[in-house]
Amino acid sequence: MANRIVVDPVTRIEGHLRIEAAVENGVISDAFSSGTMVRGIELIAHDRDPREVWAFVGRICGVCTSVHSLTSVRAVENALDITVPPNAELVRNLMLGTLNMQDHIVHFYQLQALDWVDVISALKADPKETSAVAQSISAWPNSSAGYFSEVQKKLKKFVDSGQLGIFANGYWGHPAYKLPPAVNLMAVTHYLEALEAQKDIVRIQTIFGGKNPHPNYLVGGMACAININDPNAINLERLSYVAGVIQKAQEFIDMVYVPDVLAIASYYKPWTKIGGGVTNYLSYGDYPTGRYDDITTYKSPRGIIMNRDLSHVEEFDPTDMEGTQEFVNNSWYTYSQGKNVGLHPSIGETNLNYTGPKPPYEYLDVDQAYSWIKTPRYKGHPMEVGPLSRMLVGYASGHADYKETIDSALAQLNLPMDALFSTVGRMAGRALESKMIAAWMGEFYTQLVSNIKKGDYRMFDNTKWDPNRWPKEAAGYGLAEAPRGAVAHYTSIKDKKIDNYQCVVPTTWNGSPRDLHGVRSAFEESLIGTPVADASAPLEIIRTIHSFDPCLACAVHLYDEEGSYVHQLDTF
Repeated sequence: MANRIVVDPVTRIEGHLRIEAAVENGVISDAFSSGTMVRGIELIAHDRDPREVWAFVGRICGVCTSVHSLTSVRAVENALDITVPPNAELVRNLMLGTLNMQDHIVHFYQLQALDWVDVISALKADPKETSAVAQSISAWPNSSAGYFSEVQKKLKKFVDSGQLGIFANGYWGHPAYKLPPAVNLMAVTHYLEALEAQKDIVRIQTIFGGKNPHPNYLVGGMACAININDPNAINLERLSYVAGVIQKAQEFIDMVYVPDVLAIASYYKPWTKIGGGVTNYLSYGDYPTGRYDDITTYKSPRGIIMNRDLSHVEEFDPTDMEGTQEFVNNSWYTYSQGKNVGLHPSIGETNLNYTGPKPPYEYLDVDQAYSWIKTPRYKGHPMEVGPLSRMLVGYASGHADYKETIDSALAQLNLPMDALFSTVGRMAGRALESKMIAAWMGEFYTQLVSNIKKGDYRMFDNTKWDPNRWPKEAAGYGLAEAPRGAVAHYTSIKDKKIDNYQCVVPTTWNGSPRDLHGVRSAFEESLIGTPVADASAPLEIIRTIHSFDPCLACAVHLYDEEGSYVHQLDTF
């Protein structure tokens, strides 16, 4: 009989996620993903003014702090046929790029690195050896033996005091850790540096959006006026500051983040054959360099890859009623037409119907509904979304920057293209995307400054701000690429109010329960075949799940196959 491992909640993510996995002979044979907290933001949006909904739906996530607001204004603009000025599109690109750079750095160092890096092992490192390793992979200035020695001393104080602080309650010493002490010390040091780097990056959002998290957006453009001489507007001083932040972000990503990921990946090559999951990849595309509705101008292209066939990219049509459909057969919702139908998000429903066990419970009853996440499919197929999907679609689309970035990294690691279809592949894809976005940020900034120099200060189109100019009924959609993947908002407007609002978010695609045919989605499928060395410390499970960057919990509780308490992990 297979042992059942329960990880609930999965920590170091945003939100509440439960994973149950059956282990036979030390390998996962089956897995179930359950979102254990209802969102229901769609119900809050009903009957609201379409121009203000972005402020409500932006609170869907406390980590993707702006992308839902961006997606929302795009949906309303699409419904009302509003074209935003070029400067507003560039500022939106800068804010989205800021989010992705900051979020990717935080994800790797603060949320995922400890799945690969043994903090306690760093105490055994020779700082001189660490310095040599660091200098061999990067010209980052903070790489002296004395610098690493000081960090090691601080870490030792934590351990000697019995209080590891942010590094408490890890699976230190687990056999799945493979890095030598010198590399562990380097990674722990950069973990601490990343805490400082990421908080500087988000200042771009505060300049253009007024605050972070949850900066301001505006239907029809952006709510930041350009006046190079006004201290209260986007002036020369603030623009110069943005340029400095972009440069510092590029340096950290190019000289610390990407080299760290490639160095760590080189010690975990077996994990390039683990965690592949589903074989279909979806990207909505983003970062328009022209009008948003012209997808040919996107820096990150739109498309679908089926069966890992990189020789062909299928088109994605967000309006195809037979394309994207959401099912609730294994979710705690009902549809007016029954549990076994699929609805396109434009006519989607959010009818809560919890039928699961009353907490606390031993195991999910996976023979019936077992999650608050719906099950989206594209023409019947499960999709993976996220940075890896974007990188694969960009590569398969023939974009030179994608091909150069990916080919160079694979050559450095001496790995084939297939290595990307894995847990390590997602980690690498996220880092490589950050490198590309950091370069694009310079382009967006240069174009914005060029427009301003030509006298174009436009940031808002008010021609359809007055609701009396709207049609009695309208419908539209907004798409965006969040750090975690493809985001879609569908809205219908009736009598100047939101009549229906539906969101399909990245973890809906990746973390959903099985569909009508019993086919697993990305989280569940990615765990099949994963080795588990110690059921009481399932590092391997969270390693793969974290590679998707699911949307934070406070504790993990594990149970053996008889439902007995095994271990509690409070902060890891």
